[in-house]
Amino acid sequence: MPRYEYRCRTCAQTFELSRPMAESGDPAPCPSGHEDSVKLLSTVALAGAPVSVSGGGEGGGGCCGGGCCGG
Repeated sequence: MPRYEYRCRTCAQTFELSRPMAESGDPAPCPSGHEDSVKLLSTVALAGAPVSVSGGGEGGGGCCGGGCCGG
């Protein structure tokens, strides 16, 4: 079962809950009993070679790297 991280808007406590994916957006009371919480965005760690997202330089593929910008 996936674990989701939440933050209480009342006391700012961060906590985790294990629940089915279908219930991930349901209200999640914090351990102190407050009802106003928000689900935090999880980050995923990827293993392997770093990936460049700049798209600069020469090469074939990106818009300006492939010649579609007239450069």
